[in-house]
Amino acid sequence: MKEKKKSGRLILWILVAMIIGLFTGYVINQHLTTQKLKWSETLPNTIQQPKVKEAVTKALVKYENKVFKEQKKKAASYFSILSDIFLHLIKMIIAPLVLAVLVMGVAKVGDFKSVGRIGLKTLIYFTSATLIALALGLVLVNLFEPGKVMHLDLPEVNASTGIKADAQDAKNFIDHVIPESLMRSMAANDILPIVVFALFFGIAAASVGQYGLPIIKAFDSLSHVMFKVTHYVMNFAPLGVFGAITAVVIQQGLDVLSGYVYLIACFFGGLLFFVFGILFLIALVFKINYIRLLTDIKEPVLLAFSTASSESAMPKTIEALEKHGISNRIVSFVLPLGYSFNLDGSIMYMTFATVFIAQSYGMDISAADQIKMMLILLITSKGMAGVPRASLVVIAGMLSMFNIPGEGLLLLLAVDQLLDMGRSATNVIGNAVASAVVARLEGEKF
Repeated sequence: MKEKKKSGRLILWILVAMIIGLFTGYVINQHLTTQKLKWSETLPNTIQQPKVKEAVTKALVKYENKVFKEQKKKAASYFSILSDIFLHLIKMIIAPLVLAVLVMGVAKVGDFKSVGRIGLKTLIYFTSATLIALALGLVLVNLFEPGKVMHLDLPEVNASTGIKADAQDAKNFIDHVIPESLMRSMAANDILPIVVFALFFGIAAASVGQYGLPIIKAFDSLSHVMFKVTHYVMNFAPLGVFGAITAVVIQQGLDVLSGYVYLIACFFGGLLFFVFGILFLIALVFKINYIRLLTDIKEPVLLAFSTASSESAMPKTIEALEKHGISNRIVSFVLPLGYSFNLDGSIMYMTFATVFIAQSYGMDISAADQIKMMLILLITSKGMAGVPRASLVVIAGMLSMFNIPGEGLLLLLAVDQLLDMGRSATNVIGNAVASAVVARLEGEKF
C-alpha cells in the first residue's frame, strides 16, 4: 500500500512537471520571439532598387533566423541540464543493474538447455513483433500518405542533417554483440554485450555448484542495492521531465505542431492501434490480463514518454513486471534483450518515416522495394542498439540505400522529440508484453 502511494505521488509530480514545463517553455519561446531581430522589415525600405532590396531582405531574414535559433538553443540548454542530470543518473544505474539481475536470472534457470529454450522463444516473439511493427508502419504511411497531403517546404539540396548514415554489415553487428571488454561495454552502457557476458557468467556460476554460491549471493545483493539506488534516483524524475519538456518547447515552440498535425496524428494513431489493438490481441491469445499489466507499468510508461527515453524507464519496468507476478528469471532475461531487439515503436517509425520522406519528394516506392526495405530493417535495426538517436541513424541509411534525398531527414527533426516520446512509451509497453508472453510460454501464472 505504501509503495502504491509513492508510485501515485511520483506519477502526479511527473504530470505536474510536464504541465509546468509546457507553460515555462511557451512563455520563454514567446518572449524570445518578441525580442527577435527585425532588421529585414526596416533596413530594406531604404533601398530603392527592387532586385537589391529583395536580395538584402533574403540575407537579413536568413541572418535573423540564425541568431533566433542560437538564442533559443542557448536558453533551452539551461533547462536541458536538468534532464541531462537525470538521464545520466539513470545511465549510471543501468549497466550494473542489468548485469546483476541477468546473472541472477540465468543462475536460477541453471543450464544452457533451459537458457536456449527461453532464448529461442524470446527471439521468435521479438522477430514476429518486429515484422508486425514494420508492416504497420508501411500500411499507415501508404494509407494516409502524409508526405503527399502535407506539402511541406523541402530543405535545401545537400543541407546538413547532423545525422550520419551507418550501414550495418555482419562484421559491425558481431563487433557490437560480442563483448571485447566487459568494462568497456559497461562504461558505454552498451546493453547487448553485457547481456552476452551475463549469460555465460550466470550459467558458469550455476554449473560449479557450491563454489558459485558466494558470487551468486553477491550479485543478488548487488541487485537489491541497485534497486534501492533506483528509488533514490527517481526522486529527481520530475525535475528531469520539467527540464526536458521546457527545453523542447523553447526550441520548437508550440506553433511548429500546427504544421505537422497530420503527420503527428497519423503516427500517434498508429502507435495507439499497435498498443490497444495488436498488443491487446496478443495478450488475449496468451490469456494475459492486459489492463492490469498496463496499470502496473503506468509509471515507467509515463517516465519514458515524458523524457523521450525508454532507457530511463528500464529499472522501474523491471520492478513493475516482478510486482505484476512475472518471475525474476524471465524479466531479467527478456527485458534487457528487448532493449536491443524489440523496440516496437522505434521500429514502426523506421518504415513510416522513410516512405514519408520519399512521398514528400514525390517519389513512389514500389511494393517490392517496400518489402525489401522491411526485410533489410528486420536485420539492420538490431545492430543499432546503443547508438544515440538510433532510429534516425537507421533511417538515414535507408534513405541512402533507396536513393531518397538524405536532407529529407530535416523534415522530421522539428517534431522528432515529440514523436520520440510516443516511440519510447510504446517500446516500454512492447517489452512488458514480451516478458509476459515468454512467462506464459514457460508456464508461469500471474
